[in-house]
Amino acid sequence: MTDHEYAVDHAGYEQHPLLGIRVRDIASRTEGELTAVTHQLHDDGRTVRIAHIRPASGIECTTAADNIQRA
Repeated sequence: MTDHEYAVDHAGYEQHPLLGIRVRDIASRTEGELTAVTHQLHDDGRTVRIAHIRPASGIECTTAADNIQRA
């Protein structure tokens, strides 16, 4: 998913349409449930979208939100 803007709450959590859905991280090929997409502000003023994925192992990993696709 690229070039999309979704609503973000006051805590920085994006209301992404794939939340709760099985996704794939195209960079690492990890598959699992998308549990959150957060917006993190860096010191240089950029906002970075981070996808949080929970694979079958239960240990969450993160990737750039633009790297996720429906599995």
